[in-house]
Amino acid sequence: MSANGSKILAFGHYQPSRVVTNDDLAQMVDTNDEWIQSRVGIKERRIADTETVADMAGFAAEKALAASGLTAADIDLVIVATCSSIDRSPNVACRVADKLGVAGAAAFDLNTACSGFSYALANADHAIRAGAAKHALVIGAEKLSQITDWSDRSTCVIFADGAGAAVVSATAEGEEPGVGPVVWGSEPSDAIAIEGWQPYIVQEGQKVFRWATGTAPQVALAACEKAGVAPGDLGGFVPHQANLRIIEPLARKIGVDPAVLSRDIVESGNTSAASIPLALSKMIERGEVKSGSPVLLVGFGGGLTYAGQVVRCP
Repeated sequence: MSANGSKILAFGHYQPSRVVTNDDLAQMVDTNDEWIQSRVGIKERRIADTETVADMAGFAAEKALAASGLTAADIDLVIVATCSSIDRSPNVACRVADKLGVAGAAAFDLNTACSGFSYALANADHAIRAGAAKHALVIGAEKLSQITDWSDRSTCVIFADGAGAAVVSATAEGEEPGVGPVVWGSEPSDAIAIEGWQPYIVQEGQKVFRWATGTAPQVALAACEKAGVAPGDLGGFVPHQANLRIIEPLARKIGVDPAVLSRDIVESGNTSAASIPLALSKMIERGEVKSGSPVLLVGFGGGLTYAGQVVRCP
């Protein structure tokens, strides 16, 4: 049976234990703490050693599932957003399903890079509305350290590893949807690319900055309008954690209270598809957003792709 909408029951996240500071990076390339903070706002990031993308995705999903009140037997859809998994098959979603004991679920990976979680969440919402699923695990997970050129100071200071996950379920009859309509699209460009068999991330920083500051505000406002929520009424704003010099002006442009803006990039770096669920999971864990409050998610990046929606905090 189809549903009138979906809602998020719980979030979970995982970050590797190894912390790499700006001073650590200064021992590797020609950079320093002041230079990094002034340009991207990052103080430290987490880097995985033995963990794979599937490992981190599984840890985050396990945490979200435990908090949701559901069991593995309830899950009938697993979607993993990632652009950094080295293994092409089995896909990450199947490996997560196997780790958690999820049997018989539809399972697929999705790659729109930094907008991946919002794309995956929209796909889960649409599947639930169509009656193709009832309970979904939606995960963003990245191990960008394995595709980072650690001799390139323009990129190695930015990217990091981690995972975030959400459990999404059908709303009950008469219940208001907790996942708002998606606003998504693309403007094809190779400004951010991961190409070839042994790739490194390459990025045209200024081009990405101009694109993000020009397009992201429009996506954010359109997502709020579709959800019927004014930016000033948001309980949280979680844009893709790309660069503090992008997300703070973005919040000002759309009229969001600075107090509700996630600035997880400062301590986590840019984790691409993992950044939105990772940041929101941490905000919820710290009690920074109230249950039921509207939270705006806006992902943007490689492709160039973008997507955003308003969700109700579990």
